[in-house]
Amino acid sequence: MKYYPVVVLSDIHLGSEYSKIKEVSAFLSAIRCDVLILNGDIIDGWQLQKSSRHWSHEHTYFFKVLMHLMEEGNTRIIYVRGNHDDFLDKLLPFRFSNIVLVKEYMLESCGRSYYVTHGDIFDTVTVRMRWLARLGDCGYSLLLLLNKYYNRYRMRRGKSYYSFSAKVKHKIKRAVSYISDFENQLVELAKIKSADGVICGHIHHAANRFYGDIHYLNSGDWVESMTALVQDTEGNWEILEYADFMKCEYSQIVVA
Repeated sequence: MKYYPVVVLSDIHLGSEYSKIKEVSAFLSAIRCDVLILNGDIIDGWQLQKSSRHWSHEHTYFFKVLMHLMEEGNTRIIYVRGNHDDFLDKLLPFRFSNIVLVKEYMLESCGRSYYVTHGDIFDTVTVRMRWLARLGDCGYSLLLLLNKYYNRYRMRRGKSYYSFSAKVKHKIKRAVSYISDFENQLVELAKIKSADGVICGHIHHAANRFYGDIHYLNSGDWVESMTALVQDTEGNWEILEYADFMKCEYSQIVVA
């Protein structure tokens, strides 16, 4: 099993029919880590309010995988709540055994400090205009539905998964501008917190870049891109894409 001191996942959206629950469970089953940060929107409370029919044994299995990491690997889990799992607010802060539920977190690792937040605090639509955020969520669901059928078409032709929805979003000028503003605001917050970097999620856009001296990291999502942030023993951060990671793991098994 691949070992990383720190692993960060966000935006799994359990309860949504578009959540890549099988893939994220397979990924977690293939690694060991000291700290696992679940950085918001792990459970999609908005979708579960509409219907619980998308909750299956696969979702329950995901939590069994987490329990295995805690019990067998002594993994410490930091769950930072997001906007889709804001129903957890009444419980925060909460600590039980190796799991902690918080609104924000300061990660100290390899001599550097990282301010960890889901990122929705800088989304004025989410914070101040909840009804509009839910309307946007419906539009996003439509885009994911198109993504679903497009990939069925690709699979029938023997082609690999391709995030059509992510590609569309990143081609829209307004979306690109929003991502840029989002990153800049979080970098400024990291400076205020006297942190060396910031780790977030929320916008489903994985990133690993520097803004001056501030290290900006976004773990992406498990709805479209299926990405994770990992830190190695030297303190270096990397974005892992699920397909590439599993190919590497499979090839190592074959060689062995």
